[in-house]
Amino acid sequence: MLPLKKILYPTDFSTPSYVALKHAVELASHFDAELCLLNVVPFLEPTPPDLALAFIAITDVASDAERKDDAMQQLRQLVEAHVPSNIKTRCEVKMGYADKEITYLATHEKFDLLVIATHGLSGWRHLLYGSVAESIVRQSHCPVLTVHDEPEKEPETAQETEDEPMLAGASGAVASGAVASGAVAG
Repeated sequence: MLPLKKILYPTDFSTPSYVALKHAVELASHFDAELCLLNVVPFLEPTPPDLALAFIAITDVASDAERKDDAMQQLRQLVEAHVPSNIKTRCEVKMGYADKEITYLATHEKFDLLVIATHGLSGWRHLLYGSVAESIVRQSHCPVLTVHDEPEKEPETAQETEDEPMLAGASGAVASGAVASGAVAG
């Protein structure tokens, strides 16, 4: 597996996927590997049976070719904006189900590593939508690096801005720096 020569970075153009791009670029730079950026354009939902609604739906939706062209343009913009020119890159656009197309490409083109973002869906949303990243981890024949979105910073409270640090234990109890460092005898 090491050194890495081919890295696959699938993107849905979401904010978490851009966090994964940073890692993919760093790895490609470190290993002097080729970086392939991939977007999978999903199939369109069937048009409604009502002819009036179908006419509206058909006129408002871009063709498959237009959607693929748009995706390719976005991939090229990503490369231009976020990938140093010394990294060998290529862009691919496929049409279909994301997890199937990603694992197919990774397997058939013998990628050494797949770098993908996780969106952190939980609860009923995860049950309803599933997880493309989870499906890829289960199906892929090459190693997969999953990258979580960078957490948003919590706003500072008045207590946290004081000189003495505050620590929270696993139970949720909060102790001042003096107690946490053992300065108070028990």
